[in-house]
Amino acid sequence: MRKTALVAVPLLLAAQSAFADQVGGNGALALAALVAENSPAVNAFNKLVMARMLNGNLAFSYPAGQTIVVNADSVVCRASNVDISAHSCQLKFGGVTHSRVGRRAHEIYATIAEIGVFPDGAAGSVFEAVSHLACTIDPNVVKQRAGGGASCTYTPGP
Repeated sequence: MRKTALVAVPLLLAAQSAFADQVGGNGALALAALVAENSPAVNAFNKLVMARMLNGNLAFSYPAGQTIVVNADSVVCRASNVDISAHSCQLKFGGVTHSRVGRRAHEIYATIAEIGVFPDGAAGSVFEAVSHLACTIDPNVVKQRAGGGASCTYTPGP
């Protein structure tokens, strides 16, 4: 019995990345805003609202009881630890893939790290990735400046 437990614990820890995780607050708002900017499912008005909130500009009106939903199938970002100027991200939304490089890619990369996703490395690259990203933002709650109104669930890794 004890040997079984000793074998099972490392296996459970190794499989932990397969489970969904969640984040709220500023990390969720930042990730949702950066992903929304690229999402074909988020309309122009909601993209503008998300950008304003991320910039700290809460002087806008938003319909009561409505939220902004931001989903992505996967967000995979790469930074090189050899060519330290290289940053890139692939954001997948159904059959649509958007690529980002440079500063915009690094913002997404750093935000995924900020929410607690552990990096993965391979041959000169460090990856930050989430899949099954689902964020819900309530702009009217965010406007209260009390720490609420933003939540995301995701699976760490591609």
